[in-house]
Amino acid sequence: MAKMKIKKGDLVQVISGRAQKHGGDRGKQGKVIAVYPQTQRVLVEGINRVTKHVKAGTTTRGSRTGGLIHAEAPLHISNVAVVDPDTKKPTRVKTRVETVERDGRSRVVRTRVAVRSGKDL
Repeated sequence: MAKMKIKKGDLVQVISGRAQKHGGDRGKQGKVIAVYPQTQRVLVEGINRVTKHVKAGTTTRGSRTGGLIHAEAPLHISNVAVVDPDTKKPTRVKTRVETVERDGRSRVVRTRVAVRSGKDL
């Protein structure tokens, strides 16, 4: 299984799929709500919204629940790209490895970097 380069909280842009003018989400940007490494999918806020029909029921307080609910559905990770913090355009992600010396000990620090501008993510 490949390593996931997108993390929860990242700003991503949909790079494939149906265009916005035809009712799709390609080109839209949103924040990652959840990442599912087993299925290689991400849940993005405001993207790939679906309508679910929920069976009517009652809660313990007696209020009615159910009806139509609009929620986000997961997207495959290959259909989104991280947004560069500098240019606000999609970019690839690479990892910069540094060795830091502190108190006589050396530690390896990995930092995610945007390929387009070289800025840290």
